Amino acid sequence: MEKYLSQLNDAQLEPTIQINGPMIVIAGAGSGKTRVLTYRIAYMMSKGIDPFNILSLTFTNKAAREMKERISQIVGASEAKNLWMGTFHSVFAKILRIEADKLGYPSNFTIYDTQDSDRLIRDIIKEMNLDKDIYKYKQIRSRISSYKNSLITVRAYFQNQELIEADTMARRPRMGDIYKEYVERCFKAGAMDFDDLLLKTNELLTRFPDVLAKYQNRFKYILVDEYQDTNHSQYLIVRALSDKFQNICVVGDDAQSIYAFRGANINNILNFQKDYDDVKVFRLEQNYRSTKNIVNAANSIIDKNQTKLEKVVWTANDDGPKIKVNRSLTDADEGRYVASTIFDNKMNYQLNNSDFAILYRTNAQSRSIEDALRKRDIPYRIYGGLSFYQRKEIKDVLSYLRLIINPADEEALKRVINFPPRGIGQTTVDRLIVAANGYKRSIFEVMKNIDKTDIKVNSGIKNKLQNFVTLIESYQVLNQTADVFELAEHVTRTSGLIKEFNKDGTPEGVTRMENIEELLNGMKDFVEGQKELADATGSLAEFLEDVALATDLDNEKEDADQVALMTIHLAKGLEFPYVFIVGLEEDLFPSAMSMNTRSELEEERRLFYVALTRAEKQAYLTYALSRYRWGKLVDSEPSRFIEEIDEQYLDIVTPIEERRFNPMLDADIFGDAPEQTRRPDQSQVRYKPAKQPVFKKGKAKTEPEKYQPSKPKNLKPVAQANGSGQQTVNLSDSKLVVGNTVKHIRFGTGEVLKIEGAGADTKAEIKFQHGGVKKLLLRFAKLEVVG
Repeated sequence: MEKYLSQLNDAQLEPTIQINGPMIVIAGAGSGKTRVLTYRIAYMMSKGIDPFNILSLTFTNKAAREMKERISQIVGASEAKNLWMGTFHSVFAKILRIEADKLGYPSNFTIYDTQDSDRLIRDIIKEMNLDKDIYKYKQIRSRISSYKNSLITVRAYFQNQELIEADTMARRPRMGDIYKEYVERCFKAGAMDFDDLLLKTNELLTRFPDVLAKYQNRFKYILVDEYQDTNHSQYLIVRALSDKFQNICVVGDDAQSIYAFRGANINNILNFQKDYDDVKVFRLEQNYRSTKNIVNAANSIIDKNQTKLEKVVWTANDDGPKIKVNRSLTDADEGRYVASTIFDNKMNYQLNNSDFAILYRTNAQSRSIEDALRKRDIPYRIYGGLSFYQRKEIKDVLSYLRLIINPADEEALKRVINFPPRGIGQTTVDRLIVAANGYKRSIFEVMKNIDKTDIKVNSGIKNKLQNFVTLIESYQVLNQTADVFELAEHVTRTSGLIKEFNKDGTPEGVTRMENIEELLNGMKDFVEGQKELADATGSLAEFLEDVALATDLDNEKEDADQVALMTIHLAKGLEFPYVFIVGLEEDLFPSAMSMNTRSELEEERRLFYVALTRAEKQAYLTYALSRYRWGKLVDSEPSRFIEEIDEQYLDIVTPIEERRFNPMLDADIFGDAPEQTRRPDQSQVRYKPAKQPVFKKGKAKTEPEKYQPSKPKNLKPVAQANGSGQQTVNLSDSKLVVGNTVKHIRFGTGEVLKIEGAGADTKAEIKFQHGGVKKLLLRFAKLEVVG
C-alpha cells in the first residue's frame, strides 16, 4: 500500500481507494474530507489514470491550490500540472475560452465583476429614463443573477407570464427590457458576468452535443467538493459531464449548506442517491478539529433540524473547556468583553492574535468589536470588506489592461477615456455611446472610424479621440511580446496614471501609489508563479482571468498575526483555536428575515453549526441585552440557539436573563389591586412568557403555563461569575459608601467621592486613577467593591 494511505483511518481509506462508479462521501465538520479528496486523486493517478481525464471542482481557488500542492508532493509536480482542478467558475471559464466562437464570443472575452455589472445596469436605467428609486440597480442586478442561476434566459423570461406579472406587481414592468438590454450590451462588449460562466456553459453543453461528448470523454473521472453548496446551474453541468461514465465522487455535509440566499440547493446532496444507480455511500464521522464539548454541543444543535442526512459526528479529542456564554448590557460592552478576553488569553497562554476569530451574522456588527480591539491595541483584519481589486486606482489600471485585451469592453473604456484628464468630456462620451448603439458597433470601433461617422465633434476633440485609440493600439503591440508585469509598468507610466496620482500629496494619494506598487509586485509574483505551470505564459490574459475569479480569502497573507473578523458565511472551511460568535440574539441570529419558514430557520441553524465547528479548543457565545440599530438603542433577547444547546456543554459566565415585563401603564390609574392579584416588583423578578402548547404522549396540553420566575441555567453567584471574590454593585445594593475603592471594566480603579439620588436613580461620583472623575448611574455601572 502506498505510504501516504497509512495516514488515513479506515473510514477515510474506503472512499479513497474506491475509483469507479458514483459515490457520495458525507463528511462531518473537521473529518478530513480535503485529505480524502487529495489522496483519492493521487491514488487514481498512481493506478494509471491519466490526470488529463480527471476533473476536480472546488469552491475556492485557495482550496484548489492547496490540494494541487499536496498532490504534487505525492505524484510529482509535472504530473499534477495536467490536472483540471479549480473552482466551478475558473474551470468553466477555461472551457468557454476554448469554445467561445461557438457562442459568438471572442476567446479573450472580459469577465465583468459586480461593480462592472452595477455600472452598466445603472447606465441602462438612466438611458431608459426610469425612476432609480423604483429600479434600484443593485436589486435589478440581483434579480438578473437569480434568473441566470435558475437558467431563465431573456427568451424564457418573456415566455413566463408569472415572472412578468410578479415584476409588474412590484412596479417594475420594464424589468424584462432591462434584462434584455443588459444581455445585449454585455454580448456587444465581448463580456460575461460571473453568472454567465455557468449559464453559457450550460448553453454550450445543451446546444452542441459534439462539445458535450468531447468533454464527457475528456473528464472520465469527476470529483466535486462542497456538493451541498452547488446551485441548479452547477448541478446540471456536473450531471451532463458525468452522464456517460458516471465515475463521479461528491463530497459534502448537508449540515453545512448555508448558501441558499445565492441559489445553493441542499436537495442536490439530499437526492444524490436518486440521480445515479448503485451509489456507494461513505461517511466520515470522526472530527479531528474540535474538543468533545464543541463537537457534542454542535450535534445537539443540528439534531433540531428535520431535513438532514443521518450521521453521528464524534471525536477522540479531549473534553476541553465548556463553551462560555456571556451576557452584556450593550453591544459596546460585548465588544469590550471580547477584546479583554482575547487580551487575557494572549497574556496567560502566550497566544498569537491569529489564534482568534470573531464571527458575526452581518458585517455591520464589526464596528463595536473594532472599537474595542483598537482600544486594546489588538491588531485585526476584516475579511470580506473592500477587496484590493475593487479599489479605485487598481480598477483604473486594470481597465487599461482590459482594453488592451478586449477593446470592445465598454465599461473599461468609459472608466479611462478621460482619466487621467485628456479633454474628452461626458458630452462627447454620451455622443459616442449613442452612435455605437445606432451603428451596433463598440465605442472603440466608432472612435477608430470617427471620420466615417456623422458624430458632431470638433477637430480638437477628434484628435484627442484618435490619440487615445493610438495609445491603446500601441499597448496592444507591446502585449504581443511582453509579460503582464512589463506591460503594466509601461502602461501606468505612459498613460499618465503615475503622474496623476503623484500630484496628490495627501495620505490618501500616497496610499494609492502604494497600492499600485503592490499591484505591480503582485504581477511580478504572478509571472514567476506561472513559470511553474504547464501551458502558462504569465500573459496579461492569464492575469486578468486570475484577478476576475479571485476572492478576498484567496489573497490572504498567511504570515499576518491579526485577529480575524468575518461573517460566518466567509468562515466556512476555516478553523481557529479560539472562536467568538457574537450577537447571538433573536432577530439578529437567527435573522429576522430568515424565520418565515422552517427551511429558512433550518438554514440559520446550519449557519450556527458552521460557526461553532470552526473552533478547535474554545468557543465563546456572546449576546447583548440592548444593541444600537439604525441609531436607536433597542432591547434584545438571547438567541434560541443558546437554549437549544444541551446545557451540560455550556459554562454560563453570566446568567441568561429573560426579557423583563415592563408595563407601559402605571397600575395606580386602576386603583389598588387586591393583594393576591398584585404583581411582584418588576425590577426584582424576571418572568418567562407563557409557553406554547406542549405535546406529550399524543395529548396536547393547551392551557398556557402560569408565569414563573425564570431559573437560568448554570446560575452562579455574582462574585464567581465575575471571576473574583469581590461584590458587584447593582440596583438593589445600598452598601456602597463614600470612601469605598471600586473597580470598573473601562475606567480601572477609583474612589467614591459622593452618592446621590435613590432607587433606580442612585448615582455615584467616582474619581478614577486613569479616567478622571465620572458620575455613574449605579443600576447600569458594573462596579466591583475592592476596599
